[in-house]
Amino acid sequence: MSIFGRTALAGAIAAAALITGCASTTSGSVYSGGQARQEQTVRMGVVESVRQVTIEGSKSGVGTIAGGVVGGVAGSNVGGGKGSTIGSILGAVAGGLAGNAIEQGTTKKPGLEITVKLDSGGLRAITQDADETFRPGERVRLLSGSGVTRVTH
Repeated sequence: MSIFGRTALAGAIAAAALITGCASTTSGSVYSGGQARQEQTVRMGVVESVRQVTIEGSKSGVGTIAGGVVGGVAGSNVGGGKGSTIGSILGAVAGGLAGNAIEQGTTKKPGLEITVKLDSGGLRAITQDADETFRPGERVRLLSGSGVTRVTH
């Protein structure tokens, strides 16, 4: 493998590591650094319903870039001269599309849409990671602050 091929492969591996390392969470139990020590409004209520949903994967562009690099390197091995150039371009485009799809597929996750009837009578639906179990009839808290609302026990 040429030095360019090894560099491209190393870059693609590093980009793939970033895809999984940069995935954000929508867990009700995880707070960002900016949310720490911020006051939140607490409302009490009862779970009306729980529905399983899928939380869409990220589209950071890292998968597209990594796939484009790998596809371009692979495509450059097709033919010689102009054929190699065309192969690189087509490989980069196909690799970019595939990398984007892989990034979205590996970062999507199961979630819950939790509908809560507040003690005040209002209804609220919150979607968050499916890392906690909620059941209809269960008493819960809604914590809201900095534009984020989460459901907790």
